[in-house]
Amino acid sequence: MRARAEQVAATRERILESALGLFGTRLYDDISLDEIAAVAETTVQTVIRHFGSKESLFAATADWSSERMVARREEAFPGDTTGAVHALVDHYEQWGDVVFLILSQEDRVPAIRPHTDEGRAYHRAWVERLLGGALAGLRGNARERRLAQMIAVTDLYTWKLLRRDLGLSRRQAETAIRELVEALGKEE
Repeated sequence: MRARAEQVAATRERILESALGLFGTRLYDDISLDEIAAVAETTVQTVIRHFGSKESLFAATADWSSERMVARREEAFPGDTTGAVHALVDHYEQWGDVVFLILSQEDRVPAIRPHTDEGRAYHRAWVERLLGGALAGLRGNARERRLAQMIAVTDLYTWKLLRRDLGLSRRQAETAIRELVEALGKEE
């Protein structure tokens, strides 16, 4: 009985890993359950038995991978801007291209939008928790505006602009983001 349960868990893990590899490198519409099953070395029926549908598999993959994706960010300490930005850039270096591909499809694929909205909510809470010192003493619209600025300068799109579009090195991009965060923290 125990061996069977371990085998089922291992199969589920293989399916999730395979799905993450495919959803993270290709467009959602170009991926089939047949392909996911083949990569996972199982059958489509097994994938369906575990997850029900492609949409449900995507949701399960997003949930399963989210802890792995944010683990490095969660190692930072509130108030340590240098450490927080370093952890953030580590996260973007590892997962940024995957997340950017997913984000590029959110308006077209209904299964994706709830997960990208969840990611935005996580990023907002992370900014408030780790970089909230820049919000000290601010109330109402001024606080919301400063929070929006902090979210923008630490956003995936800012990293992509600095790293992919402008060609900055990882170190230069991290310095640029940290300097922007610190400048916002100094504003009156």
